Amino acid sequence: MKSCFRIVVPAILAAFFFPIATIAHAAYPDKPVRVLVVFPPGGSNDVTARIVFRKVEENMKKRFTIENRGGAAGSMGAAIVAKSPADGYTVMVQSTTHIANAFMYKGKLPYDTLGDFIGLTPLARQVGVLVVHPSLPVKSIPQLIALAKKQPGELNYGTAGLGSFVHLNCAMFVEMSGTNMVHVPYRGGGPSSVALISGETELTIATIGSMFRHIKAKRVRPLGVTSKERSSKFPNLPAIGEFVPGFEFTAWVGAFVPAGTPQAIVTKLNLELKKALSDPKTAKLLTDVTLDPMYMTPDQFAVRLKSDYARYEGLMKKIGVIE
Repeated sequence: MKSCFRIVVPAILAAFFFPIATIAHAAYPDKPVRVLVVFPPGGSNDVTARIVFRKVEENMKKRFTIENRGGAAGSMGAAIVAKSPADGYTVMVQSTTHIANAFMYKGKLPYDTLGDFIGLTPLARQVGVLVVHPSLPVKSIPQLIALAKKQPGELNYGTAGLGSFVHLNCAMFVEMSGTNMVHVPYRGGGPSSVALISGETELTIATIGSMFRHIKAKRVRPLGVTSKERSSKFPNLPAIGEFVPGFEFTAWVGAFVPAGTPQAIVTKLNLELKKALSDPKTAKLLTDVTLDPMYMTPDQFAVRLKSDYARYEGLMKKIGVIE
């Protein structure tokens, strides 16, 4: 009789509580969702979050409030999200820098880069563009490579700092093209761009968004893009990979929730983000600011995150950022 009681009672309790949990997830969200952008206002992460979640808010008729928490290349905001309740009411918007931070701040982060978060989906892709100062006597990637090989160690490239997207792109280009150039790091993309425009440095690889107006004003000369395919913004500009086989390096802006968030909520958020990114007006708003809409399932994004982690680790070791 006791064994029967032990079997029946838990079964009754499970049957009672399961529908409640299901209903709770179905009603999600029943209060405002905080979208924590881990960089200051105005940057690509912030712009992406505001464009995409504005559409999510419109579709769901629920509030998604954007909050900016910058600092330490996004790791301060990420620490807040990692410690937040895994209930779907805190969403982090972070870029590929999230992966780079695992190595730049190795042993100092209060969270596990891959283990403490669930990636919902990338939201947008950032493509880089290789640009040179107009005074440099090259008008194509083959000409640049030929000049660099003719003058080893004489050409220089500016970056936004050690381990940045700009640095990794440039370092990979130098390595894969078999050239030797001098790295000149600056404290951020702004100073790096100013250095190139003034002629202090000779070339860089920065995001199309950051270089777009300078290219249009002919302050810099574009030679190629970092994506596998050509950019819709510059269809006549070749991909670097057309001349340096295998070269491809782009960045993403993605959405994350704390690890342990219920699967039903993860799925719901992912599908709502997919719906928003599929909207033509939302897509145009992103492309207008040189961001390409990007979507993956959580499983696909998890694979990408692991792949990026391994790639960044290998590249950072190769260029001497980490041992």
